[in-house]
Amino acid sequence: MRTSRGALLRYLALRLVLIIPTVFILVSVVFFFMRVIGDPITAAQGGRLSPEQLEARRESAGYNRPVLVQYGEYLSQVVRGDFGTSFSDHRRISDVLITNGAATLELVIWALLVAFLVGIPLGRLAARFHDRIADVTIRSFAILFYAAPVFFVGLLLKLLFSSKLGWLPSSGRASTDVQLALDRQGSTTHFMIVDAIRSGNGEYIADVLKHAVLPATALGLLTAGIFIRLIRINMLETMRTDFVTAARARGVPERKVVSRHAYRNALIPVVTVMGMEIALLLGSSILTETTFEWKGIGYILSQYLLARDFVAVQGLVTAIAIVVAVSSFLVDVINALVDPRVRY
Repeated sequence: MRTSRGALLRYLALRLVLIIPTVFILVSVVFFFMRVIGDPITAAQGGRLSPEQLEARRESAGYNRPVLVQYGEYLSQVVRGDFGTSFSDHRRISDVLITNGAATLELVIWALLVAFLVGIPLGRLAARFHDRIADVTIRSFAILFYAAPVFFVGLLLKLLFSSKLGWLPSSGRASTDVQLALDRQGSTTHFMIVDAIRSGNGEYIADVLKHAVLPATALGLLTAGIFIRLIRINMLETMRTDFVTAARARGVPERKVVSRHAYRNALIPVVTVMGMEIALLLGSSILTETTFEWKGIGYILSQYLLARDFVAVQGLVTAIAIVVAVSSFLVDVINALVDPRVRY
């Protein structure tokens, strides 16, 4: 018991220490990549201001100093949680992360829920009917889910369920009147569903849920395709192992063999890839949020790109990189608790 606990602590300590160089490399890559296009002032205002005005603004913002000096100052700001202030709307990036980041996190949670509800049962069903029509059909859908561009899936969903059938709203996180009502109720969490539940109004809750269905489905099907393949492959491998054969030899019903042995072991790889899936969801959320006007980090990042506000872009991308690194560590912790083999 002590050996297992010690191995777990060593593994977690190592993973925690590795976060520091990982975040450092990510922040450095973002900083120097953004400097390839030149300083943010020239990139945003070049052609709109005279050379004298540009130089004055560059000097005021400190962009005429050596790049390494700017790099050192930026690192110190990031350590303090200061990701800068946008040029276009003069918002602090930390405030943008709190307000719009909550919307993105809410969308990712909804998308993961869709991925679990669709991917895990279908993956289990495909393994149960290996090489039959159900298996072939489900595998084809899994490939389609993963390969189809998320914005294309989103547009198809909008055309079918919003424009043609009129069942669901096509954009936003809530109706305008619901949004205004939730804003007037006082302090908000920026999580629309949480604020709707706090209001105690069933119509508000239903409205928020309706607005979440299409974007969550478009984004969630992308991850569902991966879950289907993982569950199917690992269940098939587990079904061929000795302990499953022994269970069958003891007369254990096939349904229990699948649910108690193969299914539980097949869930471990899903936990393992969650870190990568979070990064994939955050990247894909840019297209999803733009398609459905879901005003999260992805949506606001696209607006800053159109405005050529590269200070805001740099700050948001840096923050996303840090979130991905920390999320990967948390997934490693869960994975180590679920599967003791990763500790050694």
